[in-house]
Amino acid sequence: MIFRQLFDAKSHTYTYLIASNKGREALIIDPVLENVNQYIKLLRELDLKLVKVIDTHIHADHISGIAELRDKTNCVTIMGDKTPADVVAMRVADEERIKFDGIELQALYTPGHTAESFSFLMKDRVFTGDTLLIRGTGRTDFQNGSSKDSYNSIFNKLLKLPEETFVYPAHDYKGEMVSTIGEEKKYNPRLQVKSVNEYIDIMNNLNLPDPEMMDVAIPNNLKLGIDFKTQKVNNGVDQKKFNELQKEKEAVIIDLREKTEIKKEAGIANSKVVMMDKVNEYLSENTEDLKNKKLLFYCARGHRSTLAVQIAKSYNLSNCYHLIGGLENKA
Repeated sequence: MIFRQLFDAKSHTYTYLIASNKGREALIIDPVLENVNQYIKLLRELDLKLVKVIDTHIHADHISGIAELRDKTNCVTIMGDKTPADVVAMRVADEERIKFDGIELQALYTPGHTAESFSFLMKDRVFTGDTLLIRGTGRTDFQNGSSKDSYNSIFNKLLKLPEETFVYPAHDYKGEMVSTIGEEKKYNPRLQVKSVNEYIDIMNNLNLPDPEMMDVAIPNNLKLGIDFKTQKVNNGVDQKKFNELQKEKEAVIIDLREKTEIKKEAGIANSKVVMMDKVNEYLSENTEDLKNKKLLFYCARGHRSTLAVQIAKSYNLSNCYHLIGGLENKA
């Protein structure tokens, strides 16, 4: 397995790159906008194809790089299903599994630092975002944070993991790179409490200044998605028109969602499942057969389908459309 821990000195953010092996698919967790070119350079050097990118929560100290990575690599953007951000193509629920190229991560809903915070467990390591830090915990005094929720997320979920589990946080301000659940139980000063009220008292009296970029980062990170206006420009059609097109004889209806999403939600009859990371391969192998067809792409929220239309056009398949807003916007 390829595993890289990358550091942004300005925001003290850790970004993680995971891949099964050289020449294979990759996933990135908590990217920083200013470092996107660095990530892409590393992906090229390691001959990796970025297929998924995750934000653990809405960051207040930097602008996320997930939208830029989406636009440059056609990867699928992911956050937990409690996020108010419009950036994500795929929302995952508590304990839902994210799979790619033989690697599996389990989403863990761990609110407290923010109301939408998630951690992600991968075998012997857990990516804790700002919920659990090395010898610290994420502050809870903005973005609908809650000290009580933080306590429950840490003590009743993260600290229940095996003690040898490696802890990889989204930030560190002292140069620490990795810890374990066992070490944090024993040495983290904020966890040496006897009750939830004692923990709440500690968190309520930190008196920390606001992050320098908070007023810029939060509103920007809430609106990094592919909006309806962009979807309309890129051969987007509303549900009424989409329903009409799918009845045509030459129509090929393509569902871009993951298998886990399809299990959770209804699909469209007679659709062909081609997950986003396989779109290029599918179009390349079937270009001749699809030339006289009408391609109808859809996904959960319209992000992936917008990108799929762009990809189809690169194969000179211009007779293609997608459902604006995806299935979430379909009555």
